Amino acid sequence: MGLWRKLMAEFVGTAFLLACIVGSGIMGATLAQGNDAIALLANAAATAGMLYVLIVVFGPISGAHFNPAVTLVMRLRGELRNHEALAYLGVQMLAALVGVLLAHAMFGVDLLQPGTRVRSGSAQWLSEGLATFGLLLTILLGAQFRPNAIAALVASYIFAAYWFTASTAFANPAVTLARALTQSFAGIRPEDVSAFLVAQMIGAILAWVTAFAFVGSRQVPKQEI
Repeated sequence: MGLWRKLMAEFVGTAFLLACIVGSGIMGATLAQGNDAIALLANAAATAGMLYVLIVVFGPISGAHFNPAVTLVMRLRGELRNHEALAYLGVQMLAALVGVLLAHAMFGVDLLQPGTRVRSGSAQWLSEGLATFGLLLTILLGAQFRPNAIAALVASYIFAAYWFTASTAFANPAVTLARALTQSFAGIRPEDVSAFLVAQMIGAILAWVTAFAFVGSRQVPKQEI
């Protein structure tokens, strides 16, 4: 399948993912009227549901990465060539921004608004490293041993990770950067982004090493990522 089709799938999928994360954050916080537990439940459920749909629909086209950490690991595994990986990364970053803009436009708020939600400290960084490690391990082992269940596995993991991590499991550099441009429930302060990115990259690489210990160099089926 041509690279441009893969990039289109990554663009549309990543944009929808961010529109869902931020849009459900706005809607959840509005309807919850100050109850953060209800807002988080709405945000987690919507995100998990959207991930399931996007992976099923776009997995056979691009592998449904929607995440630079996933793309990095797939490059390390030899699943992508350098120019493909770079193209994926650029499209994911651009699409994430578009998704945030779409969410803001749908709810009639300022299109660009630097995040104000504090997400800093060792507990947050550990949470992001662990969340990303678990996500990548779920993808790598799930695609190897239960490929037909990968969409459900990833969606279920993200729903759970929203709740068992202090950071609510961003686990995605493109998501992290884009969410620094929203003041919604899903936002993050721009100054907190860099530490999240470092923790996510460490988690992703550790997951790659751990998966190698289980499955060696066997390739992940591209249509099931």
